[in-house]
Amino acid sequence: MIDCPFCLENNLLRVNIVYEDSLWYFTDLDPEEESNSGMAITKRHIATPFDINPDEWAALHELLPKFRAMIDTRESPDGYNIGWNVDQAGGQTIPHAHLHIAARYSDEELAGKGMRYHFKGFRNKRNKI
Repeated sequence: MIDCPFCLENNLLRVNIVYEDSLWYFTDLDPEEESNSGMAITKRHIATPFDINPDEWAALHELLPKFRAMIDTRESPDGYNIGWNVDQAGGQTIPHAHLHIAARYSDEELAGKGMRYHFKGFRNKRNKI
């Protein structure tokens, strides 16, 4: 896609690529971020993980331990959150499939709280009509 910041041929990516193969690449996040995290991004322009083909899934399965090791070499996190944001209501701001891999630490204010805590907590109730 011509204006997609995650399609490498557009040269719009604002973060560093720390791994790349024919199906995936892995980035660190914005250096301004304090988290020790990264994103696994499909080389093929697809909107969501629901569009990932079997070869891409198999490759990601093999790559996840490698991506974790890359984060682990920078620091020693106490845990991880791994997740996809899908579509606008799900928080996806760039319509190109990308998996967030976020390191977590026991001294964080919300340590021990998973992703569901943020999204499905009492402060995030639906406005039913």
